[in-house]
Amino acid sequence: MSIIEKAFQKAAVLQQHTENIMDTKLFAAENSKPSEPNKQDVVIDLVTQKPIKSAIKTENKIQINWDKLIAAGFISPEETNSQLSEEYRVIKRPLVSNALDGKNRGIARSNLILVTSSLPGEGKTFSAINLAISIANERDKQVLLIDADVAKPSVSKVLDIKKSAGLIEYLEGSVKDLADIILQTDIEGLRVIPAGKKHGYSTELLASNRMKELSVELSERYADRIVIFDSPPLLAATQGEVLASMVGQVVLVIEADQTQQNDVMESVRKLKGCDVVLALLNKTRHNFNLNYYGYGNYGN
Repeated sequence: MSIIEKAFQKAAVLQQHTENIMDTKLFAAENSKPSEPNKQDVVIDLVTQKPIKSAIKTENKIQINWDKLIAAGFISPEETNSQLSEEYRVIKRPLVSNALDGKNRGIARSNLILVTSSLPGEGKTFSAINLAISIANERDKQVLLIDADVAKPSVSKVLDIKKSAGLIEYLEGSVKDLADIILQTDIEGLRVIPAGKKHGYSTELLASNRMKELSVELSERYADRIVIFDSPPLLAATQGEVLASMVGQVVLVIEADQTQQNDVMESVRKLKGCDVVLALLNKTRHNFNLNYYGYGNYGN
């Protein structure tokens, strides 16, 4: 069984048993006792009546500070009728459609989506997180958000992920089991892999065979899951171009009225080998229709 198979199979089993228990009313959340610190949550197998351990360790769960995110302009899972939520519905639809039907459309690794920009400050992290939340809000979608901007781990910063082993530790081999770096959020369909520690050879690790094997596993064995990489800017670091060669879709975030045309064109040239490249105009101050987007002012 593959490394990713082990990690996601555990989560899938837990989710299915939890749904079964809810459907048969054998589990009442309002009557359950709070979990004790440092212990794993359990559910009861309907057949054996024995407890099943959670696939996600208690210490591998994070609680998103929604007040902070909403104040910074991010999507709220509860405010589903906001303009921002509707805009991301428009943005995600072709990406999700490509992800789930990529083989028929000739798109390799279609469920792997890289969100990047030409330069820092254009809003790529803002867009990656909102895209992940929007897709995960759909009941039948599972999203894995990977903080691949290892030099400046903005996803970890925004989501208040404390010092935690992540992608770098996995790539260098100090963490063997992928499940040990996957963090479950309070959105059922959203999991996160943080960047991990800073490393002097991060570019080499991202270009390593272990990273390529990870991308193949995520793409081929779990084509029904959508993986979003928050990548370093293409013109500020070499890692973005390396990662772009491993995914099937790229979202290039462009800051309206700021990013120079020659910078955009240079980024496009770096992405010429990618099957799908979509441009997302961010921070526009004009009242365009839903083919253009004004998303807020988060600067990474």
